[in-house]
Amino acid sequence: MKKVLVLNGSPKAVSDTMVLTNAFLGGMNNCGQFKIEVIDVIKKNINPCIGCFKCWEKGDGKCIQEDDQNDILEKYVGADIIILSFPLYCYAMPSHLKAVLDRTIPLIQQKMVEVDGAVCHVPLVDFSRKKTIVISGCGFPDWDGNFEGLRIMSKNSFRDPIMIFVPETPMMNASEAKCVAKPLADKFVVAGKEFAENYTLSDDTIKALETPMIPKEDYLAVINRT
Repeated sequence: MKKVLVLNGSPKAVSDTMVLTNAFLGGMNNCGQFKIEVIDVIKKNINPCIGCFKCWEKGDGKCIQEDDQNDILEKYVGADIIILSFPLYCYAMPSHLKAVLDRTIPLIQQKMVEVDGAVCHVPLVDFSRKKTIVISGCGFPDWDGNFEGLRIMSKNSFRDPIMIFVPETPMMNASEAKCVAKPLADKFVVAGKEFAENYTLSDDTIKALETPMIPKEDYLAVINRT
């Protein structure tokens, strides 16, 4: 049974983005073929990386700081599929989730190599055997101009991740928007099933997931009225 680690980066108890991630997980695991663990990162004690590089000196894949990060690193290494779910904060990920990502440095070595024209650190873990999915939602009414930085960051951090960036996600937990929010959640269920079958998503599927639920003008009218 393949292991799935979900890093929920939302600071809220009721996360708009996790509505979509949970729908995806429901479709993906409809036959119970995956072991899924969700970590609410905001509830963990994760200090910033202090740049001491003691992890590189020891080379044991662990951080010298005594907080919750080493437990996450162990689960990260053991997972076959890693899903990062979070709202867009300042065109990137929330700081508490970024701290987790910063502190995955024990899983690489100081030594560098050039692969396909890009210089990178030699990993201690075979990341090529892991699938990474990045699901991020934002409160803007469209995609353009909002997710480009996160796309570059995700691609550089995870090399070949599946990326799903969704605008207008505050509507996912708004009862008056259920008529447009539920159809999108249903699409995420179908996408989860597609991933379970193929371990990838088609471009058409991602495009459908990223399409705004309502026109920009209507969304702005609702937001500015509140």
